[in-house]
Amino acid sequence: MGCGASVPNGKGRKRRSVVQEVAVFIPTIRVPVATDVVQPLRGLVSKELVDRLATLRTNVVALAEDIYHGDMSAVSELQRALEEYLPVVLGLTAKESRLEASVQFSWRTIDDDQECCLASAWYEVLSVVHMMAMLALFEANLKLIPRDGQNGTEKKVSEDSKKDVVDSLLRASGCLDYSVHHVLVKIPAQIKKGFPSYLQEGMLEAISIQSLAQCVEIQLGLASECEKATLSVKRRLACEQVSYFSKAHYCLSGCDTSDSYGKKLLLFLKWKCMDAKVP
Repeated sequence: MGCGASVPNGKGRKRRSVVQEVAVFIPTIRVPVATDVVQPLRGLVSKELVDRLATLRTNVVALAEDIYHGDMSAVSELQRALEEYLPVVLGLTAKESRLEASVQFSWRTIDDDQECCLASAWYEVLSVVHMMAMLALFEANLKLIPRDGQNGTEKKVSEDSKKDVVDSLLRASGCLDYSVHHVLVKIPAQIKKGFPSYLQEGMLEAISIQSLAQCVEIQLGLASECEKATLSVKRRLACEQVSYFSKAHYCLSGCDTSDSYGKKLLLFLKWKCMDAKVP
């Protein structure tokens, strides 16, 4: 539904129906691989801190293994574990500690088991924040996509659930924006050369803006179903949706999109740009 959708329909013109089901694009989810953090840090920091770091990371590894098959409670539990782990690993990035390159941190993608291992605490921070964003998108889909009812009828997504999805999408966008402007800038160029394609700056920016676009997409759907929503509000939302999807697509212009993930994201954003412009 684009800007033209705000124009009142004339007699005899078929009104475009509001799409009831919206799916959120989720980039490949990465999970941490078991890593020995005790040996590299032994003697450099207190035993209590090393043990806490190891315990928290081991917990995240365990919870992340079956996340694709998890429900809302499993996602929330993993989010809490990541939030508890993040400030501890951030302690390794302090310049005065000189521990930034002490540990080899390893992560792999669930889709194809592609593993990336780098000796950088900032890489670990980036991976944690990135996972928090992906979990927020995953959580949004769990709330958005209707599940079949017991009697075989389709379960309608409630208005409250859609509003919760907007919150999840905003959280994902915020995490990715933080990754770009506060984490990537701290990572040396030689370390970033070893990054997988989906951690490119343009990719992260594209997903961040795409999350905002899908927020507007849901808000527009809610406005279309609300009799009190004015035409000007619907028009503003429709134009914002086009703008956000276009910006997200533009972010990929300087990225390597030759792999399967890049191609899929590029096609998704092209489709959403075209769909958003349809009157």
